[in-house]
Amino acid sequence: MIRRTRFLFPLSLGVFALGWIAGDLTDLITVANAQGANRVFELRTYTAAPGRLERLNARFGDHTVQLFERHGMTNIGYFTPQDAPLAEDTLIYLLAHENREAAAASWAAFRADPDWQSVVEETQRDGRLAEKVESVYLEPTSYSQMK
Repeated sequence: MIRRTRFLFPLSLGVFALGWIAGDLTDLITVANAQGANRVFELRTYTAAPGRLERLNARFGDHTVQLFERHGMTNIGYFTPQDAPLAEDTLIYLLAHENREAAAASWAAFRADPDWQSVVEETQRDGRLAEKVESVYLEPTSYSQMK
């Protein structure tokens, strides 16, 4: 069996780029450019536990996205791959932060939030929803439309 982890990051970026191109670029760029010039983007890829991608997506849609905003993170976009095998277990999303220090502070506050802790307890009663989480901080290039 081929190890998916070797190909996951390039594939994640490819999936993100294709989804971005196919989507409404104007709205995405407007949201992405709203914060300022020194910010960073964070590309996160979740590999769901077998059979739990739907529950992971529900947790994000019902709770996580709003909690991210509460703690100063800007939600840019959430994506699921269209093609197997990643379509079966992968969630990819992009956040924006004022800078790396703000990102660290936001994540610390998010993880300490009693509402988040309750959500985790409730949604993981039958086991973890994600087997693996990868995070990559990104800086826009000089020719990027997202600055």
